[in-house]
Amino acid sequence: MTLTPEDISQSLMDAARNAGADAADAIVIDGSSVSVEVRSGALEHAERSEGTDLGLRVFLGQRQAIVSSSDSRPETLTAMAERAVAMAREAPEDPFTGLADAAQLATDWDLPALELFDPTPEPAAEDLLHDALAAEATALSVHGVSQVSDAAAAYGTHRVHLTATNGFSGGYARSSRSTTCVAISGEGTGMERDYDGDSRTFQSDLRSPEEIGRTAGERAVALVGAQKPTTGTFPVLFDERISSSLIGHLLGASNGAAIARGASWLKDCLGEQVLPDHLSLIEDPHRPRIAGSRPFDAEGLATQRRAIVENGVLTGWTLDLSSARKLDMTSTGNAARGVSGPPSPSNWNLSLTQGTHSRQDLLRDMGTGLLVTSMIGSTINPNTGDYSRGASGFWVENGEITHPVNECTIAGNLRDMLKRIIPANDARPYLSRVVPSVLIEGMTLAGS
Repeated sequence: MTLTPEDISQSLMDAARNAGADAADAIVIDGSSVSVEVRSGALEHAERSEGTDLGLRVFLGQRQAIVSSSDSRPETLTAMAERAVAMAREAPEDPFTGLADAAQLATDWDLPALELFDPTPEPAAEDLLHDALAAEATALSVHGVSQVSDAAAAYGTHRVHLTATNGFSGGYARSSRSTTCVAISGEGTGMERDYDGDSRTFQSDLRSPEEIGRTAGERAVALVGAQKPTTGTFPVLFDERISSSLIGHLLGASNGAAIARGASWLKDCLGEQVLPDHLSLIEDPHRPRIAGSRPFDAEGLATQRRAIVENGVLTGWTLDLSSARKLDMTSTGNAARGVSGPPSPSNWNLSLTQGTHSRQDLLRDMGTGLLVTSMIGSTINPNTGDYSRGASGFWVENGEITHPVNECTIAGNLRDMLKRIIPANDARPYLSRVVPSVLIEGMTLAGS
């Protein structure tokens, strides 16, 4: 008989009790995936994987230990529990560790409303191959594309179940379907590359492979002839494809684990303005068909919609139980974990208030500056917010794109940068992070 993730997690709880644990929780992830990659019109790589990963965390007083395995046989579960308890006996005490109180646990959720799993049949490998080939062929049909380095399609599902001795037991299933394409233009040292891709929960929502291939090809061709821009101070427009990275730095700095360590440039900014006063940053883990949605977190607490930044003001930290206890606060239901580590704070779906102008309007208004479409490397000082990243994209003169640029660095300070952002209205609503293109004036640009 095949055991479900719920069966396995409950068996781990029984094994932990029998081994002498004071408390325990277990997470079981059962998944399968199939993917294909093509090159030059032929299948280059195909892979199918199936497996079950399980993690057990046990507590002896305020000592904890974690073990993981991919073997769900009864004798293995018993050995895991015994090993975990033995490890916990040797572990140092942590006054902030421990399970949630029963009163904190999520007790009711509406899985159908979240639409995390596509009930339509799994695509055949031939269907994935067809999509990958179609993306590649369309990219190659774009004039100026010399080759396609990668075209792929994939499908995957996984089931998650969390069980704990505090009485929590809950799980859900996810599905995902994706198509990607990377195109190359030019020859020799003048070669440029760019990509496009799409990943959705429901197969019917996925953009066509032809559209993905065409966009990848057109983006690669547009980069031909890139040159270094002028060094100086200019406005920089972060394209919608990469603008969420700026919000990612804000989220990292407001993460409870960083705050508890004192390693954040936002540590003294709670209740202060961090964005323009007409902008808010909303976390909503209950959006249907979105990859970041979930009914409860990795500690069994209910997830919730909340304003991380409201009208420009930072309202709170992102907390799991441990970081909340360290800060003498309450968890925000943002614990995430894998099978081999303890929970830690993480964000779910985010959306930044969109602006009233299009990206083209912002280009026109910025005059002369840089449109960034790709970034590489990162030098971010977590304590000061000093920011420096390699970038490429397009030079803008008098509000019009004139030529592609590369091999430049943009720099500033996140504390000041985020207060000056001007958002466009072009965010894609189906992404987990809905962030439009963002203009920031007065950034330092190092080029030629």
